[in-house]
Amino acid sequence: MEHQLVYFGNKTLKETAHEVANVDSGISDIIDLMFKIMYKANGIGLAAPQIGLSSRIIVIDTREKDGSPLALINPVIKEKSNTQVEYEEGCLSLPGIMADVTRPERVLVTGLDLSGKEAAIEASGLLARVFQHEIDHLNGILFIDHIEDDQRSELKYQLKKIKKLNKSGD
Repeated sequence: MEHQLVYFGNKTLKETAHEVANVDSGISDIIDLMFKIMYKANGIGLAAPQIGLSSRIIVIDTREKDGSPLALINPVIKEKSNTQVEYEEGCLSLPGIMADVTRPERVLVTGLDLSGKEAAIEASGLLARVFQHEIDHLNGILFIDHIEDDQRSELKYQLKKIKKLNKSGD
């Protein structure tokens, strides 16, 4: 099955993704593909549901100094800071749409790395935001679900156009 970026309106984006049972070469291949798709689209994060795959996998590369690309399988936010920060977000599955979203400034995320070992990452700033955004995708939540209803209704026309970007059958 060929995977490619899916857009708002695709059913996979609104579903809770399934846990990955075992980390094997198939998962490694999916992660490689996810990085390729993310880089081609100039993104800094991608969740498996964004390529039509209901699996709890995310890839991130914020391209910050000292930040290397990372992939996490079955990621979970274990802790969130009380301090909230507002920042403009966008999404590869919602091209052309940007909105201010308030999220915790710091998070502690756990998950499995490519070798299947438990990993824990403390993140702040942009990395913390990307973790939260991508983990939201695994739970069927889009960043526009965090904005006010009146803001979202202003996007109706754009969202209708984005839905049409999906290949037939989505």
